[in-house]
Amino acid sequence: MNPRNVAILLFDEVEVLDFAGPFEVFAVANELHDDALFRVFTVAALAGPIRARNGLSVNPDYLLSSTPRPDVLIVPGGIGTRPLLGDETLLGWIAATTRANELTLSICSGALLLAKAGLLTGLKATTHHQVIALLREVAPDTEIVADVRYVDNGRIVTAAGISAGIDASLHVVRRLCGEAVSTRTAAYMEYGIAL
Repeated sequence: MNPRNVAILLFDEVEVLDFAGPFEVFAVANELHDDALFRVFTVAALAGPIRARNGLSVNPDYLLSSTPRPDVLIVPGGIGTRPLLGDETLLGWIAATTRANELTLSICSGALLLAKAGLLTGLKATTHHQVIALLREVAPDTEIVADVRYVDNGRIVTAAGISAGIDASLHVVRRLCGEAVSTRTAAYMEYGIAL
């Protein structure tokens, strides 16, 4: 079986742990299993470095137009999601990718982008506690769940804020690869939260 392509969307003012936490989970799971599970890469709409929250500069691996087809799409959050709520090209790409892939995971306010792309209608979802009210406004046909680390709808998983992306990523690894892989990954990362 070929490794699954895991694409992590990047954009200016993305929350660092929202993308770096999941990157670490999927990359470590892969490394611990002879590079056989995942091919993890980053993708952005525009060429050049991305300026993440608090000034971290990151160079995406691919552009939306040239990225390998993702099996798993990760949509992180951060204040940078707000300007993207009107970006029809990006929202269309998220929607089309999600229709064709195995699973999409949002972290934090990345759920706003899934909602605007029409992907949360009729589902349950969560987000960062400070974004709950905005998500309710953007996604009136979605049941918004507060005070949980993540919500699994099958093909769409949404995580609460920031560090909850690690929990949700370990959950996705467990779903796709089994309990032993997820447990070994968490142990390597010394991530002790009960899943």
